[in-house]
Amino acid sequence: MTDATIYKDAEGVIKGFSISGHAGYAYSGEDIVCSAISILTTTTVNSVEQFTSDLFSVEVDEESGRMDFSFTDEPSSESKLLLESMVLGLRMISNEYTDFIRINIKEV
Repeated sequence: MTDATIYKDAEGVIKGFSISGHAGYAYSGEDIVCSAISILTTTTVNSVEQFTSDLFSVEVDEESGRMDFSFTDEPSSESKLLLESMVLGLRMISNEYTDFIRINIKEV
């Protein structure tokens, strides 16, 4: 199962996220759930980098399926929208594949 933890502040602004584990829907290379989560999160990080001037840190360990992302300063409105869109996508995946992804929200 993939665990997605979304870190929000007291105002509900997403400050970062952590994704860990492999979904286990199918064998490696054939797992559509893992692929969807990976594409969604990677595209979000790349979009923040490409379309905003926001500073962030990201660490990826492909073998364990882990990605840790956090803003180093207050995110712009563009980044806020990008991360809200990512969470929407993760929730849509979770609605279809409930046994393979778990979403947690943590206040930071």
